[in-house]
Order: sequence, then C-alpha cells, then structure tokens
Amino acid sequence: MNESRSPGQPAVIHGACLCGAVTWEFNGTPDGATACNCTACRRFGTLWAYDYVDHGIRVRGETRAYARGKALEFHFCPTCGCMAFWRGLRHEADGRLRIAVNLRLAEPETVAAVPIDHFDGLDTFDDLPRDGRCVADYWF
Repeated sequence: MNESRSPGQPAVIHGACLCGAVTWEFNGTPDGATACNCTACRRFGTLWAYDYVDHGIRVRGETRAYARGKALEFHFCPTCGCMAFWRGLRHEADGRLRIAVNLRLAEPETVAAVPIDHFDGLDTFDDLPRDGRCVADYWF
C-alpha cells in the first residue's frame, strides 16, 4: 500500500456491491490494481487491490464464500452476486491475513488513475510488466 496520496486522491476508498449489503474500505491509495488471468479472476472480471484484514482493508456485510483450494476464498454478496473480495486462508508469520478488494466496486473517479498490474495466474504465476494503462482504461 502506498501511503502517499496524489492530489484529488481520497484518504479512504470505499466500495459496495450493487445492492449495498457488502461494503469495504481501503485505507490509502493502492500501488496498483491487479488484473489476473487465472481461471477464477478472468471469470469474475475483477481488479484487485491488496492489503491485510483490519489493517489497510475493512469489510462489512454478510457474504458467501467460494474456497479455492487451501490458499484463499472468494467472497460475494449473497443477494446481488457481486464479487467483493478474496481473503487468504493462512496467516502470515506476523499473524496478519491477506485480503484483496475488487476495485470495480468503487466509484470510478476514486480509482481511475490507479495503474493496472498484470499477473499471469494461469501459466507462470509471474508479475508482468506494466503497459501504461490504468483503471479508467478498463471502463468505457
């Protein structure tokens, strides 16, 4: 997470599912929004921003989860079906738990300038080079 903020960037980014039952807050400005091509993320159409549960990210509302193997679970709203976040199933050595929120649930102007990071979750599990696009380029 990047603690420095550009002019016009919010101190906290808010996201909500379509019906408003599930919400999240991202404290600060994400370094990037990850577009992943794994079999789950490409189907969900998500753009992820990462931090830790109850540190940089707070979530509220009842969700349903789909556990993907033993590493993480995807959480979605049981009412409207929006994919809200994923949460790790294993704690880090320092006790924190990884989480990523779906930036597509934020208001476009609050995340428009966040650069896109590409992750090849399908084949190599490598971070790919940035291509200059940002979240605004993914909305039309």
